[in-house]
Amino acid sequence: MFANIGHTFSLIKQSWRVLMQDRKLILFPIMGGAALLLVLAVFAGIAATTGSLDRIDTAVGGAETEATPADMVLSGLLLFTTYFVVMFFNAALIATAIERLRGRPATVGYGIQKASSHIPAIIGWAIIAATVGLILNALRDRTDGFLGQIALAIAGGVWAYMTFFVVPVLIIEGLGPIAAIKRSGALLKSTWGNQVTANFGFMFLYIGAALVAFLPAALLFSISPVLGLTVGVALVALAMGTVQALEGIFKAALYDFATGSTPMGFEQTDMRSAYRAL
Repeated sequence: MFANIGHTFSLIKQSWRVLMQDRKLILFPIMGGAALLLVLAVFAGIAATTGSLDRIDTAVGGAETEATPADMVLSGLLLFTTYFVVMFFNAALIATAIERLRGRPATVGYGIQKASSHIPAIIGWAIIAATVGLILNALRDRTDGFLGQIALAIAGGVWAYMTFFVVPVLIIEGLGPIAAIKRSGALLKSTWGNQVTANFGFMFLYIGAALVAFLPAALLFSISPVLGLTVGVALVALAMGTVQALEGIFKAALYDFATGSTPMGFEQTDMRSAYRAL
C-alpha cells in the first residue's frame, strides 16, 4: 500500500510537468469558476426578486414561514445547474488533457466543443449525481447514530470511486450516463488504490494551495483591504484552478492507461507499478 502511495504521488508530479508544458489547461477550471459565480448571481437575483430567498432563509432558520413548491423547484434547478457547470468544464478539461497525453495538440476551443457535443449525456449525469447527492445528504441529516453515519460515509465513498471515470467515459467513449457508470465501475478494480491515495494527495494540495494564496493576500489586506481582496481573489482562483487542472490531467492519465493507451509525459514504470494488484 505504501508503495502504491509513492507511485501515486510520483504520478501527481508527472501531472505537474504535463501542466507546465500546456498551461492553458488551467483556463478550464477558472472558466468553470467564473460560470459558477454567474449562475449563483442569476439565481440569487431571481430568488431575491420572487421572495424565495427570504422564505428559504426563514424556513431553514426554523421560523413558521414555509418554502413553497416553487421555492423548492428553484433550489433544485440551482443544484442541478451548478453540477452541470462543474461537470461541463471538467469534461472539457479532460477531453483536452487526453488529446495532449496522446500526442495530439488541442486548443481550449477543442475542449469546449468536445464537451458541447456531449451535452445531453452531461445533463443526464448531472441529474443523477445531484439526485444521489441530495439523497445522501438527506439520509445524513436523518441519521443520528454513529454507525449509521459511518455506513453513509462508506456508501458515499463507494459511489465516488465507482463513478470516478464517468466523465472521461462520457466524453471519450460516447456512452450514456447509466452505461458510463457501469463502465466506470468496471475500471474500478484496477484503479481503486490510486483513487484512494489520489484523494488524500489532492486534499493536501488544495489545502497547501489555499494557504499559499491566502498568506500574501492577508499581508496586502493589512495595508489595503481593497488590494488584499483583489489579489486574494486572483491568487485563490489561480491556485484552485492549478490544482483542479492537475486533478484533471491525473484522471485523464489513469483513464488512458486503464483503457490500454500510453499517456505521453508519464513514466510507464510508474504507471505499471501503480496498477499492480494490491
